[in-house]
Amino acid sequence: MTHHLILGAGPAGVIAAETIRKHAPGDAITLVGDEHEPPYSRMAIPYLLMGKVGEAGTYLRKSASHFADLRIKLTQATVKRVDSAGRSVTLDSGEAIQFDTLLIATGSQPLQPPIPGIDSAGVHTCWTMADARAIMALATKGSRVLQLGAGFIGCIIMEALAARGVHLSVVEMGDRMVPRMMGETAGGMIRDWCETKGVEVFTGTRVEAIEAGKPMQVRLSNGKTLAADLVISAAGVRPAIGFLEDSGITCLLGVLTDEHLQSSVPGIYAAGDCAEAFDKVSGKTIVSAIQPNAAEQARVAALNMVAFARGQAPGAELKGVTQVNVLDTLGLISSSFGEWQGVAGGQHVELTDKAAGRHLSLQFKDDVLVGCNSVGWTQHVGVMRGLVEGQVRLGGWKDVLLQDPTRLMEAYLDSAQGQSAWSGALDERRR
Repeated sequence: MTHHLILGAGPAGVIAAETIRKHAPGDAITLVGDEHEPPYSRMAIPYLLMGKVGEAGTYLRKSASHFADLRIKLTQATVKRVDSAGRSVTLDSGEAIQFDTLLIATGSQPLQPPIPGIDSAGVHTCWTMADARAIMALATKGSRVLQLGAGFIGCIIMEALAARGVHLSVVEMGDRMVPRMMGETAGGMIRDWCETKGVEVFTGTRVEAIEAGKPMQVRLSNGKTLAADLVISAAGVRPAIGFLEDSGITCLLGVLTDEHLQSSVPGIYAAGDCAEAFDKVSGKTIVSAIQPNAAEQARVAALNMVAFARGQAPGAELKGVTQVNVLDTLGLISSSFGEWQGVAGGQHVELTDKAAGRHLSLQFKDDVLVGCNSVGWTQHVGVMRGLVEGQVRLGGWKDVLLQDPTRLMEAYLDSAQGQSAWSGALDERRR
């Protein structure tokens, strides 16, 4: 019997297992997760911290018998080694599992910054269900919480902490909030917004040391020392692929994949936060750690795993990934798509109304929108994503947008959907 082995029980692993079962009813499927929890969504942890859901509300599938009903074997273990030549995976128990096809969907793991005292009691990441339980015990109303990092994940965690009524301080090494997603103006506006909501924000600042105790004393590079009942380390993540050393599988930042999500080894695939796939906008391979991309990668990989096991050519193809981020920071909506920093030889337009809390930045290469930032422009989020991901040729609309970037919707309707010719559209609007 053909055996499909999936490493990682997050959204990518679960979707892949279900897709394989749908298309290969008689094949064996094993899903390996390294946490002693039912498969759950990390993206639901902030809602757990806010009290909007219980632990069961984070579970990816609500029925306790869901995987058993689909004859998907769930195994709780940590993967130690992959032998691609021998087609086997070794677990921390010493057990070796043979496979015909393998999907690596192990996701990401938090970075541990080299800070003295980072291992002190009261310092936690916010990544696992165990982390969430520890945070809920310490982040009580009025407690002093210091968060290290104000990136995308950090801002989501910050929202949950603020909802718990803590006194929150955020320390970010970059010169602005969400520096890997937002330009200087946008990141500065998010910081200003957070401060009006009662969050103390230090940008361009490092945590130099954490002194254990109750409370802990946290020394910052700006000369301040803050007392904290809880420190949350949200300094970023990286693909969880350490177990692939000496596996023969090519890895860069993540597991390098082709358009079929196959790795350098035939029959071995990757999906989700640990996969490095081609970004059609930048023309480079990237790790795109967002759940919609993980879901599509899992679907494509699973279909091709079934085809491989049957000796067929791959039939499913990933159309590409794009950097897509939409963030709600204490009620302020911001977004970032594609090459938001711009490209060599490109053109750029920016519109800012700080009083209204609105900012829009568009980046062009020739007549294609290749990236953008927005703060407070919620009505344009879908259009921006469609233009960037679709690499829509704007023609004369690019010059119009350089003069008035708020006309994105009109540009999209004319250029992407072809409702009228460019010249005709302009003539009508001039009358």
